[in-house]
Amino acid sequence: MIRFRLKGIIADQEFKSGKRLTFEEIAHETGIHRTTLSKISGVRGYNTTTDNIDKLCRYFGCKVSDIMEYVPDEEVSVEEKTTKI
Repeated sequence: MIRFRLKGIIADQEFKSGKRLTFEEIAHETGIHRTTLSKISGVRGYNTTTDNIDKLCRYFGCKVSDIMEYVPDEEVSVEEKTTKI
C-alpha cells in the first residue's frame, strides 16, 4: 500500500513558517482541488495522479519519497489490528 505523508509535510511547513497552511492555499498555488488534497491526506489507499504528486513536490520543494512511501500489506494489517484494540 502507498501511504501519503501530506499531513506531515504540511505540519513541517507550518512549523518552519510559523503560520497555518490550509488546503485552500495549497489548492490555489498548485491547481489541485481541495477535495483531492483532503483525500490524499486522509483516505487510506487513495489513488492520485503523478501530475498531482509532481505539483506537490514542486510546491513543497521536496522529493517524491517525502510525499509518499510504500508500506507492505503485512505491516498495514498489523497496524489495523493494533489500532482497533
